[in-house]
Amino acid sequence: MTSPVGWAIEEFAAAKINLALHVTGRRQDGLHLLDSLVAFAKVGDILRFADAEESSLDINGRFSAGLSSQSDNLVLRAAQSWRKHLGIKDKHAAITLNKNLPVASGIGGGSADAAATIRGLSRLWDIYLDIEQADLVAAELGADIAVCLRSSGCVMSGTGEVIDAIADLPTFPVVLANPGVPVSTADVFSALDLTKGCKAFSAMDTLPERSSLADWTAWLRRQRNDLQEAAVRLVPEIAECLVAIGGTEGCQLARMSGSGATCFALFETEAQAKAAAAEISAAQPEWWVTDTLVG
Repeated sequence: MTSPVGWAIEEFAAAKINLALHVTGRRQDGLHLLDSLVAFAKVGDILRFADAEESSLDINGRFSAGLSSQSDNLVLRAAQSWRKHLGIKDKHAAITLNKNLPVASGIGGGSADAAATIRGLSRLWDIYLDIEQADLVAAELGADIAVCLRSSGCVMSGTGEVIDAIADLPTFPVVLANPGVPVSTADVFSALDLTKGCKAFSAMDTLPERSSLADWTAWLRRQRNDLQEAAVRLVPEIAECLVAIGGTEGCQLARMSGSGATCFALFETEAQAKAAAAEISAAQPEWWVTDTLVG
């Protein structure tokens, strides 16, 4: 294979944060129906693309250990599926993935990487990205890839295929923390008990309209993550993480994202978030902790 002289295209794969996640039902095929407020962080993985004679993937970064660069990797699967969908046979790309986000952590890292691959290859090959066509490929690869293609605030419902953009979602100063324990999404859904009470199968409340950060935070406090209790039963370290971030000065809300184990805390100011992240990092040096903006 000819090594690329330089990386022609760079794509950012933003961390996906489920600020609220309600389970609204379960289909006969076993797939769960969701109603989720999704936002994206200013932290994420970075993918670079260059024309090459053969397709390849190189993975580096803090969380690269244990990830395969073989054909079963979601990035290469996304590349192959997008090439096939476009009918491209004579173009290949060398891809490098800088893995900054923890794996199996409830913030859509793999899905964001796959979405960034579709965007990046479209730019590399100067092909218009038809979002409806990209959604067809995304649906074959994973439920969160369509929302990660957009990487902007939205409500995601159904099994992930219904996406409604939110134009006025504010930017939240947050701390993200992960205790370093991977969580299987399938295991969390299997542990979910939808018979426990009236909360099961209820959608989120009506979204605030043109409201302040404080109004949105107050609204979020009234919502929930229906996967959190099941995930905590499977991985008790999540509860420890929630207590740690929830106990920092200025924290307005602490909740798990997605199926975990990453948790987030909302703050009024970036300075508060930065101070909280420093405090948690000092107390838990093995955890992945960062302050960022989500919106």
